[in-house]
Amino acid sequence: MSIPTLAETRPSPATGILSVECELTARCQLQCSHCCTLSGPKASTGSMTHDDWLKVTRSIAGLGIPAIQFIGGEPTLYPRLIELIECSRWHGLTVEVYSNLAHIRGALWETLEQDGVRLATSYYSDDPAQHDEITGVSGSYDRTRANIVEALRRGIPMRAGIVRVLEGQRAEEAEAELRQLGVQQIQVDRARKVGRAADQAVSILSVSELCGHCFHQRVAISPDGEVYGCILSRFLPTGNVKTEPLDAILAGRRWREARTAVPVRVGQGCTPDDSDDCDPSKTPACNPAYDLAPPPALGVSE
Repeated sequence: MSIPTLAETRPSPATGILSVECELTARCQLQCSHCCTLSGPKASTGSMTHDDWLKVTRSIAGLGIPAIQFIGGEPTLYPRLIELIECSRWHGLTVEVYSNLAHIRGALWETLEQDGVRLATSYYSDDPAQHDEITGVSGSYDRTRANIVEALRRGIPMRAGIVRVLEGQRAEEAEAELRQLGVQQIQVDRARKVGRAADQAVSILSVSELCGHCFHQRVAISPDGEVYGCILSRFLPTGNVKTEPLDAILAGRRWREARTAVPVRVGQGCTPDDSDDCDPSKTPACNPAYDLAPPPALGVSE
């Protein structure tokens, strides 16, 4: 396996950014009823090449950002995920793989056991039929649960997210089951009304559907190289944006073409709170008076 040369360490201009979400593919074995990105078995793999993702990894490390998260779609369907994890660890990045845990290859298990690598997954119910109804694939509950057990047996740190999708969903029971299995870091949220969870086809996201953590300590890169504050913010109405840096990021600035990323200083957008909903008075897309600092220029390491 070819490992890129370690980028020169230098002080990070990306103050406040703690993690970059790399959406390696939109392809997924499941067809979850609430999926905001419309991922599925026939979804696009995107236009980003493997070399592009390696450049992104080197750039993240060179900027002093401490962590990288591989997401999808389903990141384990990306054929060279192991190499990306190895490259990230070589550069000193902490790695999280957010997987549905429907299928983990033997070689990938060994990579996930490395220090500095962790797993995250989604879990919906302790009732197999209800879980499978949400994922759209029969047997997904059994496979995900079995791989959670296997990850914990191997000592791989992991967390889980529970999204409330159905009326009467056994979310509390799912959380109790996860804790009984040994997963202690669990977040419960509601489905955001975009993608398959929308009441109708939605291409623009209402700010009322945001979680309140816009551009806070993270950015995301799509399978086509577009840079966003998170995977949901791609749907924000750009016409409501009143600041140039935020307008640039929501217009779909590309990492490869523009050779820049994170056109806002993360942490200067929304202030997180304890509720499930955003505070429009602190959302830049809603309130132009909420100031954003000028963006840092982030170069991609060649």
